[in-house]
Amino acid sequence: MCLIVFDWQPGTESWLRLSANRDEVYRRPAATMHPWPEYPGLYAGKDLEQGGTWLGVTEEGRWAALTNVRAPGAGPEDPRSRGELVLSYLTSGQSPENWLATVNAEQYAPFNLLIGDQTELWYLCNHPQITTRRLEAGLYSLSNAQLDSPWPKAELAKQQLAHASPPYAGLLDRRQIWPDNELPQTGVPLLWERLLSAQFIIAPGYGTRCSTGIDARRGNMGLQEITWDETGTAVDEKTYNIVLLDR
Repeated sequence: MCLIVFDWQPGTESWLRLSANRDEVYRRPAATMHPWPEYPGLYAGKDLEQGGTWLGVTEEGRWAALTNVRAPGAGPEDPRSRGELVLSYLTSGQSPENWLATVNAEQYAPFNLLIGDQTELWYLCNHPQITTRRLEAGLYSLSNAQLDSPWPKAELAKQQLAHASPPYAGLLDRRQIWPDNELPQTGVPLLWERLLSAQFIIAPGYGTRCSTGIDARRGNMGLQEITWDETGTAVDEKTYNIVLLDR
């Protein structure tokens, strides 16, 4: 994912509301959100190039999501696939804190990772330094910098979610770029800094591929995903209502 906004309220009836856009090159093959036969109870899209995923949930109420950190040239020469982090946590059976202790974050290109269940949520970032933090209840945004970095599209996302009702897929829909004086400086050419400033990106060979919404309540989790083509037109939509296991 490249833009995520979420309202985390553990212990309440509505414990997670989330909206996210995944931005990626169009030539990279991917499967839309679906139940994975090899991992019963897991729902996620799939990166068909490396086998991992960018966002997923399980019937046990585990969930995880990933964004890249935009830092050209940073990271190891031969990095491991960041999508394996999401899949590894979701299928590990470990608590978020215990699973984090097994991760060597230096093996990956710059990333942000959210991992949680119905009672706790953790954030891991490996650039510009490794940061691990347990998150308290609150409204957060995450793009291609660090948690709650005040990029215009991320700040707008908080406002959108604060006033939204489900379903939440497709909420992050601003396609206009932001003025140059409001753009971050991440090391990419100015043309791309402009194109990437939109919440919903349509650029040559690259753009918002899917939008995902999560509406998690006590006992069930609603999922919705919209798939977009290169023109920004919706071409597929999937909805799941997952009854959470009582563990």
